[in-house]
Amino acid sequence: MVKFIILFRYPEDAAAFENVYQDFLGLVERMPHIQRRQVVHITGSPLGSPDAYRILELYFESTQQQQSALLSEIGQEAGKELQRLKRGSYELYFADVYEEAGAQTSQPEPAAQSADS
Repeated sequence: MVKFIILFRYPEDAAAFENVYQDFLGLVERMPHIQRRQVVHITGSPLGSPDAYRILELYFESTQQQQSALLSEIGQEAGKELQRLKRGSYELYFADVYEEAGAQTSQPEPAAQSADS
């Protein structure tokens, strides 16, 4: 599974941000191939005032489906809507997703020893 992450910085004008964000989100919800959508509202930081305001994560089954969604007509329209926000007010990331069961990280298999060792 892969995801497309949009990290939104704290807006100068929250009302203006929300207007653009809601229009953008309406388009995102119509994009093909999205398996899961997760919105994270940042409430604070142990290091003081947070720079991040919100994170939107879009999950896809594969990189190909992600690319297809982003390059679709509705994906391109969503991208243009996002560009209405001030430059530098958001960051975009692609990520691989690894799910862990039971809160334990699996250990990699030890490398096979060669006959020369």
